[in-house]
Amino acid sequence: MGIYEFKMLSEREQYNTVFTNGQFVDTVSEGNIKYKLYTLSYFWVEVQYHNNKIMRISSFVEGEKLNRYSNFPDKI
Repeated sequence: MGIYEFKMLSEREQYNTVFTNGQFVDTVSEGNIKYKLYTLSYFWVEVQYHNNKIMRISSFVEGEKLNRYSNFPDKI
């Protein structure tokens, strides 16, 4: 499944696909918000939680969202 097919799924189907077929990569916390990163085929999926409740899901190939999971400072 590619990112375009994934985006065509309903939100519920996206969550089922990620939690069933995705590979967990990392978690980042920012206050009460947690971001969990998964890989699925050749793209990334981020699930956002607020106080342990799922708030949203987003998928991407590259970009600033992926930078959140690097250990490098924003500015050097």
